[in-house]
Amino acid sequence: MLAAFISRVLRRVAQKSARRVLVASRNSSNDATFEIEKCDLHLLEEGPPVTTVLTRAEGLKYYRMMLTVRRMELKADQLYKQKFIRGFCHLCDGQEACCVGLEAGINPSDHLITSYRAHGMCYTRGLSVRSILTELTGRRGGCAKGKGGSMHMYTKNFYGGNGIVGAQGPLGAGIALACKYKGNNEICLTLYGDGAANQGQIAEAFNMAALWKLPCVFICENNLYAMGTSADRAAASTDYYKRGNFIPGLKVDGMDVLCVREATKFAADYCRSGKGPILMELQTYRYHGHSMSDPGVSYRTREEIQEVRSKRDPIMILQDRMVNSKLATVEELKEIGTEVKKEIDDAAQFATSDPEPRLEELGHHVYSSDSSFEVRGANPWIKFKSVS
Repeated sequence: MLAAFISRVLRRVAQKSARRVLVASRNSSNDATFEIEKCDLHLLEEGPPVTTVLTRAEGLKYYRMMLTVRRMELKADQLYKQKFIRGFCHLCDGQEACCVGLEAGINPSDHLITSYRAHGMCYTRGLSVRSILTELTGRRGGCAKGKGGSMHMYTKNFYGGNGIVGAQGPLGAGIALACKYKGNNEICLTLYGDGAANQGQIAEAFNMAALWKLPCVFICENNLYAMGTSADRAAASTDYYKRGNFIPGLKVDGMDVLCVREATKFAADYCRSGKGPILMELQTYRYHGHSMSDPGVSYRTREEIQEVRSKRDPIMILQDRMVNSKLATVEELKEIGTEVKKEIDDAAQFATSDPEPRLEELGHHVYSSDSSFEVRGANPWIKFKSVS
């Protein structure tokens, strides 16, 4: 089933690649219209549009963001192998269209919570490359002061990075409950993987969100292999967008940033209208293994990975669209690549030279705002002061 799915996707893309160039029509010097994949629907009479307009400014922005995430993850891979990064590290290269497309479809005031494969979401939510890489190396300049690491990064309206598989499901429903309680017309995107989709707490979160009509977009990033087992070997039903049963859903091409953007806008509008939760399945692919300890080729072939890279790479898809529709030149995109490389290299230099946090800072920031108090250490004679 899995091999057939991959073959079907690749064949469909090969057939459509030329057509996408033909349907790109210049409306002006600064935008073009593109055909995008139609979403499969569950309990919905109509879904997102099948065409969308991309402006030159948007295209350049999305390209820079996706390329930054890609190169940041490759740099993290390098730093891990050099032992500057220790512990858990889950990379999202290959899935750049998901984090960039999701952010393009919501407002900065909306909320997002995800799993431990979070680096791309951290960046699109507003954290700098420097603060992310420095957190990965456990230094004081990191976004969590060097105490969170790969799985625990936060910023305004972004709630992590969660280390427990599926734990973010109920938390996301809770954030959506807060949005509804406050009446601020905000929503919460709650992301989880195809492996976590089999967790009971995800089903519990679905039930509560539907009962209370919470403004929650549940999003399954289906990269086909969970922690190292193909979806058809682990799930009785691989139609993850239908897993909500009583919750409407849509299946989205997660390798196309424009398709993700339009589907996210559709889902966000659905939630803001007061209809309750909706479920999105983003069909995507990770190039690295599950984590840095997983070579990623014991349950799939190198040829399969290379085929996706050559035919379905999200950055390549956007690049081809922009060049073929004359929204950007190859030279412009190369210049962006040069600038991104410098940004990543500078951030990595800082991340490997910034000092580690002092031991006395171990108890800091237990609460966001509170008076100082003592925190007991490993024995009664060791005390740390908590400073907000």
